[in-house]
Amino acid sequence: MTDTQLPLIPTPGEPEVPGGEHISLALYAEQAYLDYAVSVVKGRALPDVSDGQKPVQRRILYAMDAMGLGPTAKPVKSARVVGDVLGKYHPHGDQAAYDAMVRMAQGFSLRYPLIDGQGNFGSRDGDGAAAMRYTEARLTPIARLLLDELDEGTVDFIPNYDGSYQEPKNLPARLPMVLLNGASGIAVGMATEVPPHNLREVAAAAVALLKDPKLSDEALYTLLPGPDFPGGGQIITPAADIAQIFRTGRGSLKVRARWTFEEMARGQWQLVVTELPPSTSGQKVLEEIEELTNPKIKAGKKTLSPEQQQTKATMLGLLDAVRDESGKEASVRLVFEPKTSKVDRDDFVNTLLANTSMESGSSVNLVMVGSDGRPRQKSMREILTEWLAFRTHTVTRRTRHRLDKVKDRIHVLEGRMVVYLNVDEVIRTIRESDEPRPALMAAFSLSERQAEDILEMRLRQLARLEGFKIEQELKTLKTDQVKLEDLLENAGAMKRLIVKEIEADAKQYGDDRRTLIEAAERASVEARVVDEPVTVIVSQKGWLRSRQGHGHDSSLYTFKAGDALYGAFECRTTDSLIAISSSGRVYSVPVLGLPSARGDGVPVTTMIDLEPGSRILHMIASAPSSRWLLATRNGLGFMTRLSDMSTRQRGGKQFMSLDEGDEPQRPVPVFDGATHVALLTAKERFLVFGLEEVKVLSSGGRGTTLMDLDAKDPLAQVVPIGPAGLRIAGVYRNKPFEEILNGAALAIYIGKRARKGKALSGRAKQPVLSPVL
Repeated sequence: MTDTQLPLIPTPGEPEVPGGEHISLALYAEQAYLDYAVSVVKGRALPDVSDGQKPVQRRILYAMDAMGLGPTAKPVKSARVVGDVLGKYHPHGDQAAYDAMVRMAQGFSLRYPLIDGQGNFGSRDGDGAAAMRYTEARLTPIARLLLDELDEGTVDFIPNYDGSYQEPKNLPARLPMVLLNGASGIAVGMATEVPPHNLREVAAAAVALLKDPKLSDEALYTLLPGPDFPGGGQIITPAADIAQIFRTGRGSLKVRARWTFEEMARGQWQLVVTELPPSTSGQKVLEEIEELTNPKIKAGKKTLSPEQQQTKATMLGLLDAVRDESGKEASVRLVFEPKTSKVDRDDFVNTLLANTSMESGSSVNLVMVGSDGRPRQKSMREILTEWLAFRTHTVTRRTRHRLDKVKDRIHVLEGRMVVYLNVDEVIRTIRESDEPRPALMAAFSLSERQAEDILEMRLRQLARLEGFKIEQELKTLKTDQVKLEDLLENAGAMKRLIVKEIEADAKQYGDDRRTLIEAAERASVEARVVDEPVTVIVSQKGWLRSRQGHGHDSSLYTFKAGDALYGAFECRTTDSLIAISSSGRVYSVPVLGLPSARGDGVPVTTMIDLEPGSRILHMIASAPSSRWLLATRNGLGFMTRLSDMSTRQRGGKQFMSLDEGDEPQRPVPVFDGATHVALLTAKERFLVFGLEEVKVLSSGGRGTTLMDLDAKDPLAQVVPIGPAGLRIAGVYRNKPFEEILNGAALAIYIGKRARKGKALSGRAKQPVLSPVL
């Protein structure tokens, strides 16, 4: 592949190429991608901590301000604004710019909309805005917080994309807009999700932090307790967790809808939802209800899953009807009618919250471009501190700008006073001089600026009344000069001014909190299960069923042709069945969901999502607290409780770490009173050691070596035993035979874990081990 011909400044560490004009395609691609990534991060996706705007938003606001589209102006077509933005400042797609403009006008997206939109600007149900040729727009009053000080030297201006216009590098925000409206964006390698907050609370926190930079986190987050979403809702995350999210700049908030109960005739009632969490709409909730009450069969399945059937039955048993009555009078009004008035109201609400997005998570990721120009995640304290530093710098520049204008005006007026006091001589000098400006400068010690102003004066300004006006204006300006110089020299005075301005803006634009912050438990639906004894019947081919009660004769169970009994487990309806796959993955199936023993049952694979390439080897069902010994063919193993193997995921969880070619043995229950564990290999090598040597792993894993095995002699049986000893059943002279090992007969096989063991001596052939209970 030939090199791309491009001029490039050599990178440190890169070998210089003769001529300095060649660069490899790989290096060029790397640098081009990095340039692209930085462009996306800083030029598109992330807001700036100073004014809280992304570049496209900043350009839209600046263009509208330049067009004179203030809060009192007549709105113009959005297409005019978009055209101006694209032509002068933002050379990107018109739809992208219009979409950004639409979002800035949506009261359900922004807590404090910056654009006053006329026409269809979309809805929270996902309806799109009308085309830009139909809608009109102008700025909202609160947008003045970003634009009013632009012409007072507060921020730097930079050339636009082609150098024909100037645009502000950032806007002189009078409040931390990045927190008021939040932001959402996905960049290259990073993303941001800043939730909106209440203006009064943010202002109070900023003022408190400005007065006391060492303000404690507890005091700061008392003033700023949490986000305030445009659509209201209730944040149920505890205050301590919210404070921790603010400290780290990352986390997730739990938000739920708010509702009321409306009483109706004859004791009837209905649930009315009036506020929803962010990113949740009434249409979305209705679609979720439809999916719950009329579920679709999942891909690859022939019937509905037990979970789908159970949820459907629950919803149909509680809910009679649901309708969306949202409109102009109520932006959100979802009405839920119960099946009967006797339905428990708390259960009704809890079921809806648990099964729909009326209770959902809202992520927080406070990533933004900082005052140093670098994007990174920030804490709430860092955001406020950086914005206060920016605001202090902005007010300082504004003060210096105003002082320069005052000094310039004083300078001009002092020149005019010379004219007023020496009017005849000034006129004579002008009349008699070929070059009046240098003549005036020499005759009356004037500057070039003063002389030019005198020459441009009108004769009417020489009247006596004008002299009094000049004296009064000079007096006022010198008073202003003293005040402005004091602000620049006195940090305390500057701080008091900033506090005063923040409080004034908070009073003018602030409003009450919409989102309630009140900790509550997350909604969950737990089926009411009657705790009763049940026997779980498992066939060798993995078919499951259950039969009420214990003590059944297993010889009476019938199975399909070619199938037989794997195991019958006596447990309770509240327990779970655990399936172990060839890869060491475990799956849980609630015993309550198993079909009755009247039929052949259902395959376990229809109740779980089995990992591709694996198969179910073993199944057990028992009380959650029961102990089990898990071992592998290669002699590894550990103990665990059944509750540790349980999982809510249909896809199960990895529990046993297996070497290549290894697979799990059948799990063995560890009964109370067990003191030792007996192991037997395929070639009848026998080892007994203390049960305390077996490691207990609640999270699963590889375990430890139970017995030192040869590759051709795998582990065959593992049995916990107690003081009563071990039963060995087998065949002797073609007849059933069993013997019991205990005391001295068993002691000769007792050793340490991970030993090879001894050959099992006895008359029983094809021995099967079991404990004597």
